[in-house]
Amino acid sequence: MSKILKKEKERMSNILNILSKEYPDVRIQLNFETPFQLLIATILSAQCTDARVNLVTQKLFAKYITIEDFTKVPQEELEKDVFSTGFYKSKAEKIQKTSKIISEEYNGEVPSTMDELLKLPGVGRKTANVLLGHIFDTPGIVVDTHVLRISKRLGFTNTENAEKVEFALMKLIPEDLWVIFTHYFINHGRKVCMGRRPKCYNCSVEKYCEFESKIFS
Repeated sequence: MSKILKKEKERMSNILNILSKEYPDVRIQLNFETPFQLLIATILSAQCTDARVNLVTQKLFAKYITIEDFTKVPQEELEKDVFSTGFYKSKAEKIQKTSKIISEEYNGEVPSTMDELLKLPGVGRKTANVLLGHIFDTPGIVVDTHVLRISKRLGFTNTENAEKVEFALMKLIPEDLWVIFTHYFINHGRKVCMGRRPKCYNCSVEKYCEFESKIFS
């Protein structure tokens, strides 16, 4: 291990220790009861808040009980049901195509490997890692907008490519912390390290941060 990598792993460890105390009860914010429901909710969460998705899925999962329900409904009707999550036409189409594949090729069971999940319409590495980490106990780092932003501000990455960020972070964080790490960064991004006006004056890990445009007022 190089001295630089060792130093960065230690810095990340210090940050995670602090955030674990600041956000002791973090968990996934999407509401779901089954693997399929989490898959649908995660697809809907693209460019949408978890709070909005939960409002939509509360009605959606009461209306569509089985996977087949999602495949049989006219796409236009499903579009209306998910309208408020944004990109509703694309999301409705992907949900129906994914539902059909799972029903016909996986006997109604959500696949449990990265390779299989990535073949489903609407599923990228972010969505796949959500499923793997919260359903199948397979550790993965979910890189959403918060993780992407904070990782760059802290100086751990210098790219906007989510996949590159994911693999860079995997080198710095112990595997058993991959899933919880994401929630630490997401919560910190929502409450302190916001996109437009971060609360650097109230940041518990500010001393480890390399962001050049810190705001202290």
